[in-house]
Amino acid sequence: MPELPEVETTRRGIAPLVETQTIDHITVRQRNLRWPIPALLKKHLPGEKILSVTRRAKYLLLNTSAGTVLVHLGMSGSLSVVPLSLSFHTHDRFEMALSNGQGLRLHDPRRFGAVLWAGSDPLEHPLLASLGPEPLEPEFTEDHLYLRSRGRKRAVRDYLLDGGIVAGIGNIYANEALFRAGIRPTRAAGDVSRARYRILTESIRATLQEAIAAGGSSIKDFRNAQGRPGYFQQSLMVYGRKDQPCLQCGRVIRAQKQGNRTVFFCTRCQL
Repeated sequence: MPELPEVETTRRGIAPLVETQTIDHITVRQRNLRWPIPALLKKHLPGEKILSVTRRAKYLLLNTSAGTVLVHLGMSGSLSVVPLSLSFHTHDRFEMALSNGQGLRLHDPRRFGAVLWAGSDPLEHPLLASLGPEPLEPEFTEDHLYLRSRGRKRAVRDYLLDGGIVAGIGNIYANEALFRAGIRPTRAAGDVSRARYRILTESIRATLQEAIAAGGSSIKDFRNAQGRPGYFQQSLMVYGRKDQPCLQCGRVIRAQKQGNRTVFFCTRCQL
């Protein structure tokens, strides 16, 4: 599923192509995604100009003077800007036609994505209102992670995946950041010291920044706005490397189910 670096890569890809463009009309080819696409989009958006494309966690925000459209890529979705003359593919679900002859098109084979109306104050939308700080913003600090973790017995990997603690890291990057920080993902969040949270905070930022620079990770089928894969998967140290030698010490990487996701770690490098 696209995580923060993939969503940010998508944002950077589409923003220069759609910002300042006027929306001509909306085409809904499949209304029933994760949540139904609201009919009122066709009422509010035609004639409006896209002022900016921003991101909050794993959500894209298409901001207009009438309000904001909230987009989530789901498990395997992608956004691209294509000529309106291009025929729709089978899994193209939604298109925002622009007056310059281009269309912002959502491709979503599994229909777990979302296109929602967030109104004039998108950060108060129920999907966004309770999110924690962005991991690449100054508000995300070692103190925040340390103080919120006190007394928590849940595993530190699961702690990092809690959107109310920090917004949008995702399993791939939580695993990679914990490896960089030398912290085993199964360790209780409340047992991690402030000093190690300082290292972890820096590791999270570095991991995400490197992943964004590489265009994200194409573990399965992620493609950016230009239809190209990301390349960060070539730099993964532990994620997806079960039974392979640790690139740092040579010991075999272990994997185990934790919740409904898998954690990957080195028993020597991570304590």
